[in-house]
Amino acid sequence: MERKAKIVRKTKETSIELEFNIDGSGSAQIKTPAYFFNHLMESFAKHGNFDLKLIAEGDIETGSHHLIEDIGICLGKALNEALADKKSIERFGFSIIPMDETEVTVSLDLCGRAYLKYDVDMAYEMIENMETVIIEDFFRALVGNAFITLHITKNSGLNSHHILETVFKAFARGLRSACTLTDSGAIPSTKGLL
Repeated sequence: MERKAKIVRKTKETSIELEFNIDGSGSAQIKTPAYFFNHLMESFAKHGNFDLKLIAEGDIETGSHHLIEDIGICLGKALNEALADKKSIERFGFSIIPMDETEVTVSLDLCGRAYLKYDVDMAYEMIENMETVIIEDFFRALVGNAFITLHITKNSGLNSHHILETVFKAFARGLRSACTLTDSGAIPSTKGLL
């Protein structure tokens, strides 16, 4: 069974088309007006070995909030749909990634329950045309639509670019681990349902 999904979301503020393939090769086709965010999503696809196609437009003259949060909604929905019944997945994922002075830990559970702990202390800053603080809203939207538990912790780091890039790489590696298929053929829960 192919583990992929396509999500289309159109509102008065944003227009998003997203295709996500868990069992990809790290291919990314990203086009949004938030240029640094494009870089983060390309890192996510590459280091998770996911295929991701994202074409998004939105009113970023008033800030990137609506666009990036809505992309989080779409990626969360795509992940949830692509995982289907979650048979044979590892379920839990963990990753610690360094980048120069920065180190980030991610742990996650594809459990069917939405919870985010985002412990990433960072100053408010604009990187190109994206606010650094919007990334917490992105992950909150993703978690709420993927129904996963996600903990992201910055262990060290000063440079905002390094911090956010490391967050996305660590999330990608942790998610890849959790999505890995086993030979069990079973849903990894004593309840028999995730």
